[in-house]
Amino acid sequence: MLIALAQINPTAGALRPNAARIKEFFHKARQEGADLVVFPEMALTGSPPQDLLLYGSFAAAAEALMEQELAPLTASPAPAMLLGTCRRLQGRLCNAALLLKKGRVEAAYPKAVLEQRAPFQECSYFSRGGQASYERWGELMAAVAVGEGALRPEHRPLLPQPCGTAEEKRLLIIPAASSYRFGGQARREQEAAALAREQRCALLLVNLVGGSDELVFDGASLVYNNRGELIRRAASFAEDLLFIRAGDLFAPAAEACPAAAEDMDTLFQALCLGLKDYFYKSGFSRAVLGLSGGIDSAVTAALAAAALGPKNVLGIMLPSEYSPPHSLEDARALAENLGLETRTIPITPFFHAYLKELNRSGRPEMDLAEENLQARIRGDILMLIANRERRLLLTTGNRSELAVGYCTLYGDMAGALAVLADLPKLTVYELARFINRKHKRAVIPERTITKPPSAELRPDQKDEDSLPPYSVLDPILQLYLDEHLSPEEIMARGFDATTVQRVIALVDRAEYKRRQAAPALRVMSGLEVRRFPVARGRN
Repeated sequence: MLIALAQINPTAGALRPNAARIKEFFHKARQEGADLVVFPEMALTGSPPQDLLLYGSFAAAAEALMEQELAPLTASPAPAMLLGTCRRLQGRLCNAALLLKKGRVEAAYPKAVLEQRAPFQECSYFSRGGQASYERWGELMAAVAVGEGALRPEHRPLLPQPCGTAEEKRLLIIPAASSYRFGGQARREQEAAALAREQRCALLLVNLVGGSDELVFDGASLVYNNRGELIRRAASFAEDLLFIRAGDLFAPAAEACPAAAEDMDTLFQALCLGLKDYFYKSGFSRAVLGLSGGIDSAVTAALAAAALGPKNVLGIMLPSEYSPPHSLEDARALAENLGLETRTIPITPFFHAYLKELNRSGRPEMDLAEENLQARIRGDILMLIANRERRLLLTTGNRSELAVGYCTLYGDMAGALAVLADLPKLTVYELARFINRKHKRAVIPERTITKPPSAELRPDQKDEDSLPPYSVLDPILQLYLDEHLSPEEIMARGFDATTVQRVIALVDRAEYKRRQAAPALRVMSGLEVRRFPVARGRN
């Protein structure tokens, strides 16, 4: 028995294009002699379809496509297909894998472990399935459990329990739509290996790939033998068609795959794929962003050039009277190194026109309102260019700044996609150094990496005038936002009490800004996005 794992990149809600992709991969697998073609979770609908599922017409259209166009593909002597989609079973909408065989739906396997976190929130749309069970598929005893949640130790009772003789050939298939989180590939593989060993079964995990709004699905589908040895891994961040013979699933690994190794290259690929698919699946191909000469805009520009092609990225330099000469020099050098088109639009005339109308003296008062005004003038100019030239504006802020509100609503926060908004500032620096290593030259000017970061909204401004050093700020944010430690617990880790209280107060006060921020590619925190009350009392 030859099994094909079809790791595809569908688009949420695009039923007909997704069906066309399914047909393409099915025919490729058939040409190679596959007996079964396994597709990921929600392959037909794309993931997550969110409130599209509230419309009965959407689910009905998905079922009609499956019944009328996809199931007939499996008429004998064609291979069978295991397809992830939404399906109404006994009057309830389920996230299910359907076994299509001999031109019809032979079996349905509803998902039992529903993802409750945003943006999936599956409990709002789907009914849960029950415990999976093994059934005879030719020479195999096979079971299907939808979703990566099936790997978690706490969900073992929902899986089929090993039975029969040790010689029985058991196969567990997991169609998944698992989004990427830095470090998550290693955890997924550890859990899958442990499950295969415990169940004494071969295990196939077939994962979606591609960007979907804020999420990036990483692919990297997995094949384990019944000893828990990883014998095949599909491509990461790319479509793939992987073949495995059933006999190889029940033999010692001739050569085990090395464990997943995640580094800055993995993060770079994830961000590029998320950025590229966000544009193309939204019907855009060209980007615009502000180039300040700073680290965040430099890394964003490098990612955009890699994902969309340099000719599709426009960099706008928007100097003010507070912009030092080196900022323009570094921005121009970056653009030249990347091959980007640039324009320079000084904002000083616009700024002084505002001051003339809004300041009684007509002179700068050098307050926060004027600092923010400069950022908003830049945001207005960038949005005008984006609208006029049918581009999407990329925002360039990082997670550290967004967490503490060191950003301007309707200014540097304006845009369609926040590429770095899930990356701490220190990680942005790591990524910049990786990009230069990747290019084997300083594509991002060395001075951009080494100079003190600054918003350049007043003379000689530095980020550390308003914030703790990022070497202190980022660890505190990690402990508070990701590890959920209280201020007292963070202080017990050796951090200064005044600094901790100050940082947490900034985070709490900035919630109203974060609610209005552009969508961010979630590659570090994954689905763990903290939300606090905006109108929040203080203890």
